[in-house]
Amino acid sequence: MTLVPTADLVAAAVARGGAVAAVNVITLEHAEAICAAATVRGTPVILQISENAVRYHGNQLLPIAAATAAAGRLAAVPVALHLDHVTDDDLLAQAADAGFSSLMYDAGALPYRENVARTERVARLAHAAGLWVEAELGYVGGKPDAPASAHLAGVRTDPDEAADYIRRTGVDGLAVAVGSSHAMTGRTAILDLELIGRLRDRLPTPLVLHGSSGVPDDQLRAAARAGIRKVNVGTALNAAMTGSVRLTLGGDEKLVDPRKYLTPAREAMCDTVDRLLAVLP
Repeated sequence: MTLVPTADLVAAAVARGGAVAAVNVITLEHAEAICAAATVRGTPVILQISENAVRYHGNQLLPIAAATAAAGRLAAVPVALHLDHVTDDDLLAQAADAGFSSLMYDAGALPYRENVARTERVARLAHAAGLWVEAELGYVGGKPDAPASAHLAGVRTDPDEAADYIRRTGVDGLAVAVGSSHAMTGRTAILDLELIGRLRDRLPTPLVLHGSSGVPDDQLRAAARAGIRKVNVGTALNAAMTGSVRLTLGGDEKLVDPRKYLTPAREAMCDTVDRLLAVLP
């Protein structure tokens, strides 16, 4: 199947009052696991590659983007390709030619006026290239340049400020700070569902939840029903992969063939994605 635009998958989520899963890719095994789970479930999915993942691959976008796109085209369900948490202008310039239909520009840690100015410029350029644009307002916890807690005063997204931000920047989707944190390995986040509802009612653009790996299933389902339309997940796959590799290598100190430990690791990631897809409406 050919890749589809992220905008189409988000629009479909809006139309049904649900959410589309956007799952981070670091290795080819990630992409294969995500696509396998989505195919079994018969559920569309967004494959995300972050700027940090590109750095891991020697600051080379094309190899991991091409591999991820190829995996997506082999899936029997609609798959979109999204470039996530971008701050580098050189990377932004490569997005459309590398096969991405959308990107998230991350100026969330900057003062409001600077965030607006930079995001407006990026949105204008990205729209000219045919890309759907996501941005962030408020501070989603867990990042080095963000507050330590997702529950500090002033951290969460203000609906009135968000409306002004969208009007000024012209972005197509907004990642909001509603109680989740990046890089959580425990599923203990408590979301502000009332705030999600207020943001949904106040804003003209779809809402995105970052840091979803740390959110319990019932909270994820409730967040989607309250107005979250794109759910980003990354750490949960890494935890599944790493746990599986540790277990396999711990059982055989002579094992050196990576296929022997990456195969069960890929299966563990597939199970994790399957659980996520089963939760989201």
